Amino acid sequence: MQTNLDSHAKALPDAEEAESILRSCVHCGFCNATCPTYQLLGNELDGPRGRIYLIKQLLEGEPVTGKTQLHLDRCLTCRNCETTCPSGVTYHRLLDIGRAELERRVERPVAERLTRKGLRTVIPRPAVFNALLKTGRAVRPWLPSGVQNKIPARAAVPAKARPAVRHARRVLMLEGCVQPSLSPNTNAAAARVLDRLGISVMPVSEAGCCGATDYHLNAQEAGLDRARRNIDAWWPAVDAGAEAIVQTASGCGAFVKEYGHLLRNDPLYAEKAARVSALARDLVEVLSNEPLDALQPADDPVATRVAFHCPCTLQHAQKLGGAVEGLLNRLGFDLSAVPDAHLCCGSAGTYSITQPELAMRLRDNKIAALESGRPDVIATANVGCQMHLDGAGKTRVRHWIELVEDACVSTRP
Repeated sequence: MQTNLDSHAKALPDAEEAESILRSCVHCGFCNATCPTYQLLGNELDGPRGRIYLIKQLLEGEPVTGKTQLHLDRCLTCRNCETTCPSGVTYHRLLDIGRAELERRVERPVAERLTRKGLRTVIPRPAVFNALLKTGRAVRPWLPSGVQNKIPARAAVPAKARPAVRHARRVLMLEGCVQPSLSPNTNAAAARVLDRLGISVMPVSEAGCCGATDYHLNAQEAGLDRARRNIDAWWPAVDAGAEAIVQTASGCGAFVKEYGHLLRNDPLYAEKAARVSALARDLVEVLSNEPLDALQPADDPVATRVAFHCPCTLQHAQKLGGAVEGLLNRLGFDLSAVPDAHLCCGSAGTYSITQPELAMRLRDNKIAALESGRPDVIATANVGCQMHLDGAGKTRVRHWIELVEDACVSTRP
């Protein structure tokens, strides 16, 4: 695709990257075939090819409006198009660049600004989020239905005790922002399973939000500051030989794996960020490389029929589609087939809040696909997807590592 960036765009820090991405697109349209919003809306501007044209026009200095912003906002950043694209267009990076520039040129309505500011204030702060969640649950019956739908009705599985650090092999684990409140047993279950495999999880309380919430709500510098704080918190353990930084939420994992790229021009953090990204592992990557003899099922897990929802951040961003399914098969679980498993469930970080109508339509479609095989439980690998799908109030949705741990017998004291 030919480009002619205007002088302002050429002065942007990511101008060279944006131009390279634009020129790599051959506007074939294969991306539209797998784009969830294009499938729902049928509008060229609500598909990747149309959004690329909108960003091209923006960077070439053509007039932009709130309508331009609407089409970019509707993108889930699921990256399905990247999996489909024959030219290797890194669409999500172009989208980040375009959204940031559009945010500077088009002022949002007051309600949108307040919503986004509120999300950035609450979500990355676990204590604040937990307090508001408890309050919301207490008054849920008296709230408007639209607000009720955002508050999980089902109680979370309580967290069990974590094992002490006792093995020579040690890893770090990102605790996340909302997961400690919404699914507190996920990381605890992961720590206990890793312990059975001879791997200890070292606690690092100073590490916080991965930065994705700020970054994808166009507060990109704030997101990068959170990345720097995590790097600082992890670095002593990294320096001491921690073999991996494990994420149980695939959305966080996808973002941490990008630290190296996002901070590549930061003279103080570029090298450390690259090292952290190289050490970042989704939990399934760690377990898939281990002998699983220590994870012997207590009973035949085939009795539990599982439908696995592979989050977009796992299959499209981290390119780990099929990894969890393969692991669960190795452990004897009975997996049901899921039609259109490549499509997004509509959670997409804060998308279910900022674009509720589209998010609900996508969720309904996904639930129908997941339940088509009559599973006993739905499993996933990202807390956002877990809560979004579980909010339908149908088949229970849990993190896959909890199912693994439930089916295991520990042979260790």
